[in-house]
Amino acid sequence: MKSYFLTVFEKNGNNLVDETFEAKDDQEAKKLGTQLLEEKGYTEYTHRCVSPNGHLVLFHR
Repeated sequence: MKSYFLTVFEKNGNNLVDETFEAKDDQEAKKLGTQLLEEKGYTEYTHRCVSPNGHLVLFHR
C-alpha cells in the first residue's frame, strides 16, 4: 500500500482538509480520494490528491 495526500483549499488559500490515506495504486487512490471529498462535501472546492512520488492523482480548481 502507498500513502496518498489529499488537500482541500478555500478560495482565500486556507486549508480545509489535509489528510493522508492508503491505496494500492493511483486508480484506487483517485476513487478513494473522490469518496472522501463527497463524504466531506468538498467536491466543488479546490483540491488535489498527490501520490507518494509527487504527481497529481486528482485536481480541481
